[in-house]
Amino acid sequence: MGAMSPWHWAIVILVFLLLFGAKRLPDAARGLGRSLRIFKSEMSQMSDDGAKPAEPAAGTGTLPAPQPLPAAPSVTTPTEAQRTDHKSA
Repeated sequence: MGAMSPWHWAIVILVFLLLFGAKRLPDAARGLGRSLRIFKSEMSQMSDDGAKPAEPAAGTGTLPAPQPLPAAPSVTTPTEAQRTDHKSA
């Protein structure tokens, strides 16, 4: 019961054909293949970068350090004397 029989696979393929159409499935498979190829090349490039220190390319430098955000204005709550003065005015 755990394995899928050939009839199950045929039904799955038929559902995919009905949902996506015969023209869109090859395009989707091609896009998936390209994505996997790019992913593999990026992973191998990352592992190569970890093995030896990479030298920065000419014209590229490091990004400047982020500037600190300005301090938020302080909010003071009125004292009891200020509240009573405000009411009498």
